[in-house]
Amino acid sequence: MKKVLLAAVFLAGFSFSYAQQAQAKSMDPKEDKDLMTWYHKDFSTSKVYGVNTANAYKYLESKGLKPKTVVVGVLDSGVQVNHPGLVKNVWSNPNEVPGNGKDDDGNGYIDDVHGWNFIGGKNGDIDIDNMEVTRVVAKYKPVFEGDDSTKNKANQSKMPEEFAMYMKSKELFTKKSAEAKQGFQTYTKINSLIPNMMKMLGGKPVTAATLETIKPSTAQDDAIALQVLGQVSQNPEFQGKSAAEFEKLMKEQMKEAIDHFAPQAKQYDLSYDPRKEIVGDNYDDYSEKSYGNNDYEGPDAEHGTHVAGIIAGLPQGKEIQYGVASKVAKIMSVRTVPNGDERDKDVANAIRYAVDNGARILNMSFGKPVSPGKNVVWDAFKYAEDKGVLLVKAAGNENEDVAEHLAFPTNFKNVADEKPFVNNVVVVGASTNRNNQLRADFSNYNKKMVNVFAPGEEIYSTVPKNEYKYLQGTSMASPVVAGAAAVLLAYMPELKPDQIIEALVKSSNLSTENQFPDYSQAGGVIDLQKAAEYAYTNFYNGKISVSKKPAKSVKKAVKK
Repeated sequence: MKKVLLAAVFLAGFSFSYAQQAQAKSMDPKEDKDLMTWYHKDFSTSKVYGVNTANAYKYLESKGLKPKTVVVGVLDSGVQVNHPGLVKNVWSNPNEVPGNGKDDDGNGYIDDVHGWNFIGGKNGDIDIDNMEVTRVVAKYKPVFEGDDSTKNKANQSKMPEEFAMYMKSKELFTKKSAEAKQGFQTYTKINSLIPNMMKMLGGKPVTAATLETIKPSTAQDDAIALQVLGQVSQNPEFQGKSAAEFEKLMKEQMKEAIDHFAPQAKQYDLSYDPRKEIVGDNYDDYSEKSYGNNDYEGPDAEHGTHVAGIIAGLPQGKEIQYGVASKVAKIMSVRTVPNGDERDKDVANAIRYAVDNGARILNMSFGKPVSPGKNVVWDAFKYAEDKGVLLVKAAGNENEDVAEHLAFPTNFKNVADEKPFVNNVVVVGASTNRNNQLRADFSNYNKKMVNVFAPGEEIYSTVPKNEYKYLQGTSMASPVVAGAAAVLLAYMPELKPDQIIEALVKSSNLSTENQFPDYSQAGGVIDLQKAAEYAYTNFYNGKISVSKKPAKSVKKAVKK
């Protein structure tokens, strides 16, 4: 989920980038202040499914409540902690002396002032890593499909769970690696044809009238270039653009696509493994915890910095972007996700690190189809539950039913289970600002296994180099919910994770269009003011100290 959604469907109608194409914009998105903050809107007055941020603060303050700072752990690709829009809301470890090369607080991590990096080491930081299916195929192919067929069958019989995971991984590896190769070749080719398109336009704007004046050519490259131009001219993001604007936009879009597909040559390379050389841990030892470094940003922190801004960004200069919990949250950066799939050992350690260092909410905008170390991650989930920490998890961007296509880590050990095995995980789908297409077309869904939806398309937030950008994905919806939860917890610190989840689910703004009620438990998009009212009425100030039907773990906590 790290790379969110890029130009991955360029030839299928050019429906990419920030999804402006669904409705023509009269204003440049980079100048559209209303678009930059749409996800904060009040549905009752705007009829746009925002999360009603400002009114939530007004309601809580009207009750005389005083907020306490809430630390939110961002388990991601890294965060630019000195970004002007974030620097005032970055967590600092009060028990660590910066830069003295010592583990002052004795937690096993030297100079962990703003968090920790579990995918780095003394030899640098991991940028590109494998996909999990690649690692599984590389590990188990000699075991299940080696040279000795007798041993293969014996191993398949002795290790049925591993064999099933291997076969699933092999199928996905074969399909995805081919798609990656084709994608890289396609976008590289289109990029090379931009000069041909410019010559055809002859300085004229991208319109149907202009295209009618272009004479077909027998040269293959020109024919392809004209076909691309024909598709582009039908897209609202390109329609009417001047030749210069078209060239700039095309180069930006193609760079984005090529940058996405180029690393996949390594991600699907069975022999590629940067772990040992860079991190230097014994990866197979899941009990090992003290590894990594304190590089909070890493080589590619776009995704994590964007997520952090959605949670706790602050307006800077001419920028009006702000996070849902900008008034109350501090960001702890726990670098966990490379350009590729996160590793289970790192996820488990990142959860425990963030919990042990005071984070009350953890945002996890990542996922993968197989998980060899799922039990270790589940143990970490349970550890967080026992400590009263809420985990916010993105549903995934494959436009799939998560009951049929699992996106690990999950809070259901078995799809058939009636309830999750822990009560502290909220799973989030992505919504849009279009009421007739409220579920983002990429968002995963399920009535039982996805709790809520939140804005996740055309989300403007912080990115590295002190810049801002629109991105989309359930990766963006998840931090909207993490920010909302932080606001509730800041004003009502005694709230339990299951109470926060209940408040968000029960108070969501409902929609009956296009089967939206079937996509999540809530059947709607979260509304922070309504969630605050629900939590205050039902749970605050001893009125109800625990949920009406609390889980066993909550009962035990109360007895203590």
